[in-house]
Amino acid sequence: MNTLQLLAAAGSAPVAPKPTFQYVWEQLEGPGLAIIVVLILFSTCAWAVMATKAWQLRRARKYNRYFDSEFRGQKRVLAMFERRISAEGCPLFNVYQEGCMALEERLRDKEGKRHRYVSLKSMEHIKGLIESSVARESVALESGLILLAIAVSGAPFMGLLGTVWGVMEVFSRAAQVGNASLTTVAPGVAAALATTVAGLLVAIPSMFGYNWLVHNLRVTTVEMDNFAQELSAKIEAEYLQDVPVSEREPLKTMAAEPEIRMEPKPKPESNPMVPADETKVEFDDADDVQPDRLPPETEGPS
Repeated sequence: MNTLQLLAAAGSAPVAPKPTFQYVWEQLEGPGLAIIVVLILFSTCAWAVMATKAWQLRRARKYNRYFDSEFRGQKRVLAMFERRISAEGCPLFNVYQEGCMALEERLRDKEGKRHRYVSLKSMEHIKGLIESSVARESVALESGLILLAIAVSGAPFMGLLGTVWGVMEVFSRAAQVGNASLTTVAPGVAAALATTVAGLLVAIPSMFGYNWLVHNLRVTTVEMDNFAQELSAKIEAEYLQDVPVSEREPLKTMAAEPEIRMEPKPKPESNPMVPADETKVEFDDADDVQPDRLPPETEGPS
C-alpha cells in the first residue's frame, strides 16, 4: 500500500523546470537558429580582435618607452642607426628607422660620396617621409578594428531581425491552427527573444573593447606625432646647413645698379602771352588786405 502511494505521489509531482537557456536552445529552429550561429561567429571574431589588439598595443607601448629612453640618451641622431639596432613591434623605432634611411640617402650624392649637411629641399623631403611613416604605423595599429565596429553596430540589428521573424512565425502558426493559448505561443516567443539577447551579448563587450582600443590608439598616434616632430627638429638642427649671407653682396648689387637721383623740378617761367588766372587775387601790400568782417557801425550823435 505504501509503495502504491509513493508511485502515485511520484506520478503527480511536478516536473522540475529546465534552465532557461537550455529550454530556449531546444526551441530554436529555422532563421532564429541561423542568426544565433552567425552571432556566435561574430562574438568569436570580436574577442579574438580585442585580445590581439590589446596584446599588440601593450607590447608597442612597452617598446616605445624603452626606445624613447634610449633615443634621448644618444648624442647624435644617427647613433642608434649606425649601430644597426633592430626592434620589431616598436612603432617609434620604425619611424626613426625611416627617417634615418631618408637622411642617409640625402647625405650621399650620385657618386656615393657622403656630405656633412643637407639642403633645405632635402630636409623637406625627409620630413615628408617621416610623416608618411607615422601614417603607416597608425594604419597598421588600427587594422582589424572594423570587425569590432561591425559587431557593435550590426549584432543588435541581427538579433532584432531574428526576434521579429520568430514572433511573426509564432503568431502566424497560432492564427492558422486557431489556438492562441499561452502554452502554444510562449515557446516560440521565448525562442524569438533569444536572438535579441544574443545580439546584445555580442555588441556590449565589443563596444567596451572598441572604445578602449580607440582611446589607446589615439594616445599612441599622438606619441608618434610628437616623436616625429622631435626627430625632424634634431635632424634639422644637426644636418641642415645654415648658409650665411655675405655682407658684400648687397654692396655689389647696389654698385651695379645705376644711381637714381631726384633733381628738383624747375619752376615754370612766367609767360606774358598767357593770361593770368582771373580767380586768383593777390595782395601786395598789407593795407590792401580786406578784412573778413566789416567793423560794427558806429552810432551817430543822438
